[in-house]
Amino acid sequence: MALLTTFRLPKALALVLLLFTFSCSSGPQNSPANELTVAAASDLSNAFEEIGREFQSATNIKVIFNFGSSGLLTKQVENGAPIDLFAAANVDYINQLEQKGLIIPDSKKLYARGRIILWTSKNNQIRIEKLGDLTRPEIKRIAIANPEHAPYGLAARQALERTGLWETVKSKLVYGENVRQTLQYAQTGNVEVAIVALSLSGQGDGNWILVPEELHNPLDQGLGIIKGTKNEAGARAFADFILGERGQSIMKRYGFTKPN
Repeated sequence: MALLTTFRLPKALALVLLLFTFSCSSGPQNSPANELTVAAASDLSNAFEEIGREFQSATNIKVIFNFGSSGLLTKQVENGAPIDLFAAANVDYINQLEQKGLIIPDSKKLYARGRIILWTSKNNQIRIEKLGDLTRPEIKRIAIANPEHAPYGLAARQALERTGLWETVKSKLVYGENVRQTLQYAQTGNVEVAIVALSLSGQGDGNWILVPEELHNPLDQGLGIIKGTKNEAGARAFADFILGERGQSIMKRYGFTKPN
């Protein structure tokens, strides 16, 4: 540091030397520029893990994911959890954080639209073809993510309400903490049917059908960079990667579409 001060090196060169010195002394794993913490909705787990690997390969920035329900992750951000970027399953959660001054304003983006499905294990002899089948007596338990803090659970509730089924099946419902846990209930045989994200349809050995999109509010998913991030440049690069051609190609393979 004394060398830089004495010879008054140009700012750009001084910064390069400073970053190099920090990298050598602390190691890449401890450098904010080489690591990114991303809070992401559980429906993104498969897609984002693949995107994270490709992003790291392209940039040498390691992405550490914290998957959960959007509502609970929002609480973590509000409580000051060390998160660089938040990708929610509903842009409303990003809007809430923006209103509280916790999101860098120009970083808010819509990146995907999700769908919900009815999922049953192939080990289960019950075959489901439509939401109305959930009223059948042999279906005793139905899993949905908790609609109080999980957007995919809220979409499931809306679909059941709009088809007039909510009151009939309400006593059968089992709530998962997030949409990934909800799927696990069906995979393990604890419930006969789960209403989960299309993006998780390939996880496990199951049968599934799409729930008509008009039965619930659009699952428009938004992201934002958290104010106070120690790696804004890396967070912006990751957001750009998700929104770019390669990221969107991966998202499409997992059943996401672009928001209107």
